[in-house]
Amino acid sequence: MPATVTSPLDAAVLGPGVRVASRTIDRFARAHDASHYLLVPDAVLIPQDADAVSRVFAAVRAAGRSLTFRSGGTSLSGQGVTGDVMVDTRSAFRGIRVSADGTSVAAQPGATVRQVNTRLARFGRKLGPDPASEIACTIGGVVADNSSGMACGIVENSYRTIESMLLVLPRGTVLDTGAPDADAQLRTQEPEIARGLEQLRDRLRADPALSAEVARQFSLKNTMGYGLNSLLDFDEPVRILEHLVIGSEGTLAFVAEARFRTVPIQPEISTGLLVFDTLSDAMAALPGLTGLGLATIELLDAASLRVAQTLGTVPDVIADIDVGGHAALLVEVHAAEPAALAAEVAAALAHVATLPLTSPARMTEDAAERSALWTVRKGLYTAVAGARPSGTTALLEDIAVPVEQLLGVCEGLTALFEKHRYEGCVIFGHAKDGNVHFLVNERFDDPASLRRYEAFTEDLVELVLGHGGTLKAEHGTGRIMAPFVRRQYGDVLTNMMWEVKGLIDPDGILNPGVVLSDDETSYLADLKLVPTVESEVDRCVECGYCEPTCPSKDVTLTPRQRIVLRRDMTAALHRGDTGTAAEIARDYDYDAVQTCAVDGMCGTACPVDINTGDLVRRLRAEEAGRFEEGVWNAAAKGWGAVTRGGGLALNVAKALPAPLVTAVTRAGRAVLGADTVPLYDGGLPDGGTRALAAADPADAQAVLFGSCIGTMFGAEQDPDGVHGEGSREAVRLLLERAGIAYSVPPDAGALCCGTPWKSKGQLDGYATMTERVLPALWRASREGALPIVCDAASCTEGLHVMLAKAAAEHPEYGALRIEDATTFLAREALPRLEVRERIGSIAVHPTCSTTQLGATGALRALADAVADEVYVPDGWGCCAFAGDRGMLHPELTASATAVEAAEIAAADEERGGFDAFVSANRTCELGMSRATGKRYRHVVEVLEELTRP
Repeated sequence: MPATVTSPLDAAVLGPGVRVASRTIDRFARAHDASHYLLVPDAVLIPQDADAVSRVFAAVRAAGRSLTFRSGGTSLSGQGVTGDVMVDTRSAFRGIRVSADGTSVAAQPGATVRQVNTRLARFGRKLGPDPASEIACTIGGVVADNSSGMACGIVENSYRTIESMLLVLPRGTVLDTGAPDADAQLRTQEPEIARGLEQLRDRLRADPALSAEVARQFSLKNTMGYGLNSLLDFDEPVRILEHLVIGSEGTLAFVAEARFRTVPIQPEISTGLLVFDTLSDAMAALPGLTGLGLATIELLDAASLRVAQTLGTVPDVIADIDVGGHAALLVEVHAAEPAALAAEVAAALAHVATLPLTSPARMTEDAAERSALWTVRKGLYTAVAGARPSGTTALLEDIAVPVEQLLGVCEGLTALFEKHRYEGCVIFGHAKDGNVHFLVNERFDDPASLRRYEAFTEDLVELVLGHGGTLKAEHGTGRIMAPFVRRQYGDVLTNMMWEVKGLIDPDGILNPGVVLSDDETSYLADLKLVPTVESEVDRCVECGYCEPTCPSKDVTLTPRQRIVLRRDMTAALHRGDTGTAAEIARDYDYDAVQTCAVDGMCGTACPVDINTGDLVRRLRAEEAGRFEEGVWNAAAKGWGAVTRGGGLALNVAKALPAPLVTAVTRAGRAVLGADTVPLYDGGLPDGGTRALAAADPADAQAVLFGSCIGTMFGAEQDPDGVHGEGSREAVRLLLERAGIAYSVPPDAGALCCGTPWKSKGQLDGYATMTERVLPALWRASREGALPIVCDAASCTEGLHVMLAKAAAEHPEYGALRIEDATTFLAREALPRLEVRERIGSIAVHPTCSTTQLGATGALRALADAVADEVYVPDGWGCCAFAGDRGMLHPELTASATAVEAAEIAAADEERGGFDAFVSANRTCELGMSRATGKRYRHVVEVLEELTRP
């Protein structure tokens, strides 16, 4: 497979605003998306703006090539893969602009739905489209696929809520459809498109039967083919074009910016689960429930209920069912005010009381109960896909039919699963829209399975079309259903779609083979094979949910890419392609291993619970030599001396000219490697203070576990150069001030949470530290009677991990309660403290550890206690300092903090300066101080200062 573009694009045409990534590792990393198709691009282009995309079009056209856009990579139908030129539309297109009142928002294609909604939330608004993949799917994909979700239906999707777009057309024309003279511009710059759209519009409208068929098709959720309904819904060519682009899957134009009308958030919500004895009873209830105007009506079939009963947190209403042919509907009422919610819930319950339910229904506004019900609904995919046999692909498909046809289709699907011997399949989805999803596991590496998949697909097409439905409701036509567009629409309408394609993209440069295909078997080409690689990651479904949270996403690789490259190397070796495997391996160590922060944030987003850091830690362990292992094990045995020595070294470095120390460390890195020798810079603090002295008062209410970070790194200095006390001392003082007696384990300076060893894969040293720490905490806590409070969030998390790893061998340690200082102080100390002086504003950096510990709320509560305004940047994320990772690879922290740092700078200027900048971990504070030039401290330090007598 070639390492570079086979027909080189003209660099002069591309210009300076387009970066070309053509290393083998770059191409294979971006080849994978959430679909079951795999094509490896010849090169990846990364344009910086709309004009650069226009030049990309010109270069691709001149070279006789084609291109495909890629943003979030969450598409399920194969529309985001190519064997030709891929254009990355995420890296440089992440801008979001909200109107003054929040009623409209402009977003670039690389911004995720969650990022946009986060910025809209302060206005009580949100986007209309509500795809379940909102954590990772981007605006580009939402517009390209006309995505919907659980609530928006066809009323609040992109087609209905778009206000205008900035388009780049295939001939290079950049068109702002929001301009007052946009239609005139189209007629002037692209007269053939304008005339052609008018002719298509008039031809369709002149045929009542065809018009009625188009209206019928698009009365459903329908993402098959092009949106010919735009020819009926709009008169001006520019509006027709604008709405044809929606749902066109990157085959007609590039959307450089989309402007949406936003919709109000209904903050009052009540949720209930209606269980029926049969699917027939549930479907018979649908029309009446839909008539109530319920916000959501989600179907769970009998197989879904059985899977749900295997989940660890299943609610009693599901756990108590003796599932036979049962079905359930998860329903919600949304309202703007509590009184309105109460009235609507009462009306809903009165209607529900007339239905043949298995057990009486109840609605709940309780957040925990509501979350448990939705965990079941959203956990179905996790449970089935995560438990699939290694080497298989999880296929999540969606269809829609008129609501009155849903029973027949669901029964037909169940029969097809049995006919084709697909086991463990579930049917669930958006019942009020007649839109259901189903999940099957298939393997494409054996001919018999491939024939089964082909036969199943043919039967599925017959079933859905026989019930007047659409073969794709939400996920886009893609490659998987492109050959079946003609079956769904007939020759005349399909030919009209081909005319649309030829009119707007006459050279066929945009995403060929997607949306339309006259090759009846094209959906069977380029299917993804999933080789078994390693247990940590084999269940990965390549969905990409992990990517937005990853701190290395803009400097090297994402968790999904780290995983798929392991698969690609394995697959290359299986087919005897040692050259490709070697080329990927050559760059894998730095890109995948050295620059992974192992912060675990990917695990919080992964639907199948993969923490890619586990893979990276094992790879680091495998790379570590015996000498290195011995050094780290020795360090564990003498950790108190090591931390004091580290602090002393920083004191010495601080006393010398910073450029001199930096030069020395650069020389060391050149000889021993950048992943071995940290890079010193003048922004690092001097050394910390000695560990707390042992204490064991009889009235102790907690054990104070002081982080060794406080010994290694000194506290921040104030503008006059005076040192703060550090978080360890601040927590101690706050406990005393609140009248909470505490104990300190003996030889506390020699104890550590183990993260330095765990993150580097130093297993012997980690075991040594575990054998010292847990017995010490067991004794200090009086065998679990006292909570253990740690002053650094990452260390608190490290202790949790250490405890979990030791649980099997030492079940008695399960009684240990380890808590972060933020949560303990917010609950136990804050009510006993008096804030003598409040400050005006405080900027808060949550951390990956406060997120995973569930302590971010406590971090904010402490900030709220001392400041009138608490500011948490919308774009905050892991700083990637990751212990020493930010000193080994400063480029990682610089990239990870860039968005948040820019947001902090703007907010700081707007306020004339924040009064304080806080976080909950010393190394994170170092990372943020380096990124912003501001003085970040632990929030407990500020609390201690402002509660002094």
